[in-house]
Amino acid sequence: MTNLLEFDDIHYAYPNCRESLSGVTFSIKKGARVALVGPNGAGKTTLMLMCNGVLEPSKGRVLLDGKPLAYDSRSLREVRKKVGMVFQNSDMQLFAPTVYQDVAFGPLNLGMTQEEIQSAVARSLAAVGLTGYEKRPPHQLSGGEKKRAAIAGTLAMDPEILVFDEPTSSLDPAGAADLMELLDELNEKGATIIISTHDVELAYLWADQIILINKGTVLHAGTPEEVFTDPALVTSSNLRMPAVLEVYTELVSRQMVERTQSPKSVLQLVSSLEQNFSKPQVDRALGTITVCDVDATGADEIMAWIADHPGFRCGAMGTRAKNIAEHESIKLDFTYGVIDKGILRALVGECSVLLTPASMVPHVFRRVETYCRESGNTIAVISMRTTNRSPATGIMKDEGNKNEPSL
Repeated sequence: MTNLLEFDDIHYAYPNCRESLSGVTFSIKKGARVALVGPNGAGKTTLMLMCNGVLEPSKGRVLLDGKPLAYDSRSLREVRKKVGMVFQNSDMQLFAPTVYQDVAFGPLNLGMTQEEIQSAVARSLAAVGLTGYEKRPPHQLSGGEKKRAAIAGTLAMDPEILVFDEPTSSLDPAGAADLMELLDELNEKGATIIISTHDVELAYLWADQIILINKGTVLHAGTPEEVFTDPALVTSSNLRMPAVLEVYTELVSRQMVERTQSPKSVLQLVSSLEQNFSKPQVDRALGTITVCDVDATGADEIMAWIADHPGFRCGAMGTRAKNIAEHESIKLDFTYGVIDKGILRALVGECSVLLTPASMVPHVFRRVETYCRESGNTIAVISMRTTNRSPATGIMKDEGNKNEPSL
C-alpha cells in the first residue's frame, strides 16, 4: 500500500506557548486503521487538526497523496473533500436548524446540485443509521445521535480519509461499541480511518497502526503488539498496558501459558489457556456461525429463520442490524465483540446467527478464517440465504448441517 498521508518533521506552537508538536514524523497508508494514542495534553488534537489544514505547521510539511498541503482557500477546499474531520465535541459541527441542513452544508459548499445533495444526505444518514431524522433539530438528539449526525455531515462529502478526535468520548459503553462498529464498516468500504484516543483498550483491539505520542513527540509508530508489549514504552507515555495483555503477561511469568503471539482479545487469551490446560477429550461437534446480510434479507425472512432455529444465539453488528433487531423484538445475546463471541460459543458446541450489513459480511468470514488458521480449529460459517462457497474464506456449509464442523 502507498502512503496516503505523511507528516514530515512537524513543529507547531500556539501563540505564547511552548511547542505542542516537535519533530513529528510518520506516514499512513491507504486503507489503514490508525490510532494516535497518548495522555491528555500529548498533542493528539493539534496533530489531528494538521490532517486537513485547520492548522498549518510552523515547520515541516504535511503531504497528501505525496503532495505538500497548500493553505490558500481553494487548495484547502480540495483537501477537505479528501480528508473529513469529526471533532470530539459534536456540538461544534452541528449548527443548522435541522439534521438535513447540517448534513447538506458540506455538499452545498462543494457546489453540488440539489439532486446530488439530496442523494448525498440520504446516503450518509442511512450509513449512520439516522434515516428519518432529517427534520429533527440537532439539539434534540442524544449524545450518540449527535456524534452520528456529525459523522454523516463528513461522509456526505465522500472523503478518502476520516479523522476522529476522541470518537468515543461522552458515549456510554454500548454507544461506544456501536460507533466503533460503524468505523469498521466505513473502513471495510475503503475509507482510511484515523482516531485519537487515550483509551489503550480500544486502540489495542481496533487499530492496525499505533502512533504513540507524548509531550508533542512521537515515541513510537508501529503495530499494537510492538507498542503495548514494551512496558518501558507504555510507562514513558503515562499510559498502562491493555488489561488482556497484562493478564497474559502475568500468566507467562507464572509459566501457566507459553509466550507466543500476544492476545488482542478475550477469545485469543482463552485459546492460549485451552492449549496449555486442555484435557484429553472425546471428539465433539463444534457449533456453527450463520451470517445474515440484513441488506439482502427481509425482516419476515429473518424472523422465520430464527423461529426455525430455536436455541441459536443471536448477535447484531452495525446500526441497521441492531435497528432491525429492536424493531422486530429479536433478543440479542451479543451486541459488541459479536464475531469473537460467536466463535467462543462455537467452541463449546453452540450455534449462533450474526445479523450484519452487507459491507461487513466479508469481514466476518475473514475473522473466523484467521482464527481457524491460527488455532487449528475448524468452524463452519454459513450464509442464511445461500450455500454457495464464499470468496472470503471458503468455509461454507449447507445450513442443514447445523452442528457439523467444516472440512
